[in-house]
Amino acid sequence: MSATRTRIEQQVESDPGVHFNELVRSLDLASGQVQYHMGRLLDSDRLVRENLYGRTHYFPPDTDEWERGALAMCRRETARDLIAMLLVYGPKRPADLTDELGVARSTLEYHLNHLTEQDLVRKERDDRGRVTLVLARPEATARLLDAVEPSIPERLVDRFTRLVDNMLAE
Repeated sequence: MSATRTRIEQQVESDPGVHFNELVRSLDLASGQVQYHMGRLLDSDRLVRENLYGRTHYFPPDTDEWERGALAMCRRETARDLIAMLLVYGPKRPADLTDELGVARSTLEYHLNHLTEQDLVRKERDDRGRVTLVLARPEATARLLDAVEPSIPERLVDRFTRLVDNMLAE
């Protein structure tokens, strides 16, 4: 295996769920070069690719399906903030989270739909039908959240999305 492929594989191992562009930036390689070697690594099953909600993420092959979905969600600022709030403060009502996170209800629901689909968050209803959000697997989620440190470009994309959502909500 080439030195470039080894570098790519090691980077994905140390940063599971990384996006292609972030991989190119972090390795300081040409995108065509990374694309070529990624194709070889994927074809030989040395890496796994997962397309989730408009983004492609790369993982070591031993990353299970739940972890892939969880890591992908933890790489999105609003979803990550929502998870962190539930980890720190425990179960919360959606209205409380919109206020505390400073996001529109539609933005919160967008991320909640993905978080519930990936089995990170459950919506529990009380006797009156009110929804409370609860982490489905808090210990495992906390471990994965610690493994994800967002890049500056990822933060900027997430913040731009929030800005647009807020402008549309007004």
